[in-house]
Amino acid sequence: MKKFIAIPIIFFLLSSAILVGALVYSHTNFFGVGVNQTRLKVKAVPAAVESEQNKFAKEVASERAPEPLAQPLTPRRPAETEEVSMIAVGDIMLSRNVAAKIKKFKDFNYPFASTSAYLKSADFVFGNLESPITLGPVVLTGSFTFHADPGAEIALATANFKVLSLANNHLPNYGAVGIADTIKYLNEAGIAHAGAGKNLAEASLPARLDFKGIKFAFLAYNDSDVAPPGYGAAAGRAGTVLMDITKMQAAVSAAKKQADLVIVSMHSGKEYTEELTRSQTAFAHAAVDAGAELVLGHHPHVTQRVEKYKDKYIYYSLGNFIFDQMWSEETRRGVAVKFYFNVAGLLRAEVQPLLIMDYSRPVLAEQKIAEAIYRRLRIEPTGSLIKLMPVD
Repeated sequence: MKKFIAIPIIFFLLSSAILVGALVYSHTNFFGVGVNQTRLKVKAVPAAVESEQNKFAKEVASERAPEPLAQPLTPRRPAETEEVSMIAVGDIMLSRNVAAKIKKFKDFNYPFASTSAYLKSADFVFGNLESPITLGPVVLTGSFTFHADPGAEIALATANFKVLSLANNHLPNYGAVGIADTIKYLNEAGIAHAGAGKNLAEASLPARLDFKGIKFAFLAYNDSDVAPPGYGAAAGRAGTVLMDITKMQAAVSAAKKQADLVIVSMHSGKEYTEELTRSQTAFAHAAVDAGAELVLGHHPHVTQRVEKYKDKYIYYSLGNFIFDQMWSEETRRGVAVKFYFNVAGLLRAEVQPLLIMDYSRPVLAEQKIAEAIYRRLRIEPTGSLIKLMPVD
């Protein structure tokens, strides 16, 4: 029995001795003092090895948390070889007999069907929207108070319209509500717009587009000669931007500071005639003088000639695009122009003559009609920048 009791006692004494020894050893090393009262000497790391260690440590740290860039990245500027194409058309009226056709075929896309593929061949399409998009009664033949039903904006977007002029003598036909509704529907459809708003400040803002890094600014104006009283926007009144050369030139100069190319649209001229007015030519020339790359006109409902002024092009009237004026050949004939730009400016233009069918639907014109339209525009199509014919 005494033998079995002695064994645990011996084991306990040995364990205690080992523990005390370990504590003494760790105590002396912790304070750097040993039995012989000397410090351990640490061998110096060679400089080359230390350099490699530091390099590795920096690489690991960079993988964990990258250093912020010292400067923001510079936005890429488009090369002059990059091109953007725009198709421009004239007056778009989606009311009256055009609305009747849409209702008959139960298709908002019906007026665009014959030109859809052509319109989609460009990066984007511009036009003049001649009817507000808002609810209202059926517009009968003979009425000049237009509106298009909501849903028209989807057809416009589907046809590749990315920007519209709202500065004309029909957009305010349904007052401030019609203007607000139009802007709301276009915004929802992703279509930029210029020339109308809830007040003059909003209406005067340029529409801005950016394609392939090329920045476009569109300004749109309505001639007071064609706008009914009260259709001009003011500080406390919804409406359109009326033509004023001084204000327009200031707006073009301001737009050029934030855009590569400025395009000016004007709703001006005498209806149903080739004859230009002094208001048209003076305003268009002033726009070019201020720095506009291109001037596009509409309102006469017939095509008018093209002018080259200070190496810039002015299309005084593109005629009707979608309208129900089937009562004359001239009002049925219009043009779409496909412009090609680079960041420096206009490169070339291709004119596509059009003919309206079925009170609503433009088609690509046949050769004989196309040639007549070229003569009216005073141009000779060349596939490059158009060649102008001598003006009579």
